[in-house]
Amino acid sequence: MKKIINNPDNFVMEMLEGILLAHSKEVKIANDDKRALVRYDRPVKGKVAIATGGGSGHLPIFLGYVGKGMIDGCAVGNVFASPSATTMLNVTKAIDGGEGVLYIYGNYSGDVMNFDMAAEMSEFEDIRVETVLVADDVASAPKGSETKRRGVAGLFYAYKIAGAAASEGKSLEDVKRVTEKALSGTRTMGMAISPCIIPSAGKPTFTIGEDEMEIGMGIHGEPGIKREKLKTADEITEELVNRILEDLPYENGDEVSVLINGLGSTPKEELYIVYRKVHLMLEEKGIKIYRPYVGEYATSMEMGGMSITLMKLDEELKDFLDKQADTPFFQQV
Repeated sequence: MKKIINNPDNFVMEMLEGILLAHSKEVKIANDDKRALVRYDRPVKGKVAIATGGGSGHLPIFLGYVGKGMIDGCAVGNVFASPSATTMLNVTKAIDGGEGVLYIYGNYSGDVMNFDMAAEMSEFEDIRVETVLVADDVASAPKGSETKRRGVAGLFYAYKIAGAAASEGKSLEDVKRVTEKALSGTRTMGMAISPCIIPSAGKPTFTIGEDEMEIGMGIHGEPGIKREKLKTADEITEELVNRILEDLPYENGDEVSVLINGLGSTPKEELYIVYRKVHLMLEEKGIKIYRPYVGEYATSMEMGGMSITLMKLDEELKDFLDKQADTPFFQQV
């Protein structure tokens, strides 16, 4: 294992300490819980608060999007592990501005269990909580079983839309509605060419041949739908995009936002080669790209590979997507 770390057992806490020191004017901890990261100016009175959480190892998801125009707080777990319900409650109490809190997180069993528990505990604190689960990974369950799918890079869009709606002063019901609408038209497919190493484990999460790739692999190394010989960028892109288009029919004249997401060690140059092909494919089908994002938005430590996300847009979603945001890991003016 080659990593620039100290004691593997201290990996998460030292990472958090570094973020807090580097971004001390933007984020802070809540209730002396070093795993409860919140906006420095929280709570924002009169605004619906947005909370999230999940395992470490995915920067900038989850904690990297705590800030103005996006989310208000994040509960941080160990690498690829759910945060505790207690930490989530600490986040909830710290960010509640009197208008309720919307939980947004990926559809993973450990997260669901702990966040549901935190929501129940929040009721005893007289804090109203609603939940939106992100389940955008086309590869993780067949069409017709969308509620069983994993949440992956589509989390970024959920944060962006919900954060913008909340900043506009929308009610908890409206913020939840528009976030669910955004996710109903959001689909992701990914692929991997190399594994990552969890520091405490000291060995790769999976093995794959030098000349192989896996289509549909999850961001924790969950098995994909097939493993085959590595193809060209255009061939890979065609397969991923076609599977997305088949899953949620897109029609001539539709507008979408496109997210090309690197999983941790994929050069940005390669991501732009992928975007080039996505643009050409959608253009041929009469689908207009409104706002593209290319870079690392939801990683898996140093995993090699990428994912493609499409979010179908209407005028309301375009307006929220365009709103300003300012977080330690994402800025949009």
